[in-house]
Amino acid sequence: MHWPGFPTSSTACDTRPMRVLVAMSGGVDSSVAAALAAEAHGTDDVVGATLKLWGGDSDSGCCSVADVDDARRVADQLGLVHHVFNFAADFEAHVVDPYVTGHAEGRTPNPCIECNRHLKFDRLLDRAEQLGFDAVATGHHARRVRDADGTWRLVRGADPAKDQSYVLAMLGQDQLARTLFPVGEMTKPQVRAEATRLGLRTADKPDSQDVCFIRSDVGRAGFLADRVPLHPGRLVDHDSGADLGEVDAVELVTVGQRRGMGHGSDGRRRFVTAVDVPTRRVTVGPPEASYSSAVALHTVAWVAGPPPGVEAGGADAYAQCSAHGVAVRCTVRAEAGGLTVVFAAPQRRVAPGQTVALFEPARPDHVVGSGVVR
Repeated sequence: MHWPGFPTSSTACDTRPMRVLVAMSGGVDSSVAAALAAEAHGTDDVVGATLKLWGGDSDSGCCSVADVDDARRVADQLGLVHHVFNFAADFEAHVVDPYVTGHAEGRTPNPCIECNRHLKFDRLLDRAEQLGFDAVATGHHARRVRDADGTWRLVRGADPAKDQSYVLAMLGQDQLARTLFPVGEMTKPQVRAEATRLGLRTADKPDSQDVCFIRSDVGRAGFLADRVPLHPGRLVDHDSGADLGEVDAVELVTVGQRRGMGHGSDGRRRFVTAVDVPTRRVTVGPPEASYSSAVALHTVAWVAGPPPGVEAGGADAYAQCSAHGVAVRCTVRAEAGGLTVVFAAPQRRVAPGQTVALFEPARPDHVVGSGVVR
């Protein structure tokens, strides 16, 4: 199978072969990405690389010994040289430690986004450049396109059910210029069909769903309890301030959560509207209290610079507040130290530490940028 959008040289006017380093996680998507790269460029100019990110035990995600073995064997099937890069120290510093610290301070970080920000599209791109590669290919379901003026755009993947543009919304021009998304034009069934046709061992491998550094038998609570003290907290009513009972660990509660929050006197479910770790207070309220008309962002990243109007009154956009959320209309305006996103209609509160991805109003599949909720 040939992917028509795959470049075959390092630049449009360069006839030398493009050297591609493929990030192989051991899953079916990156396996097929490697196969497409090898088909487009030949096995001499394509190399597979698996990142050793987590030094502890893992039974899920993309950090287990089995995943590394799957990646190595697929590379062997395809006739590719395969390397393992040990980025465990960077992963601990930029992903795991902030994840733990965030929960200890009442935030809910997204470790997959921070891994993309600091490891896959920073550390790995740097390593690829040092080794003489022109680009890094990944198995993400996203696309990149280039405008007539040479500007790179990040676009949703062809399969709406598997689109991963949300977790890539921090990418800018430098990263997009050196990144390939070979399976971005494919649906997931097409990816699996191609893996089956090639006889790849990962063809039927389930997608990873969990945080890769947290074992399923321990869970988030067990993982955090080994690293930070967990404290019981009080549930407080959003409207009256009345004490409603106890929560086992305030550090494990997230804004928007409803599980374990019980029901109000009217029988309706209660939702978390605020978490205050220093005072050990978790504020809960009825469904309508769980909505907000705006959200403030920091750590703002733009794909190709801020859109016109952001600095002067605001610009229209679409906002997606979770990996599988629906993008909604909003207005984005610059504020001191970040952005304010004002929704056209109130939305469920987004937990501090989570990411909001922004999309163009005229082309809702084109990413504008992203920011992290304050």
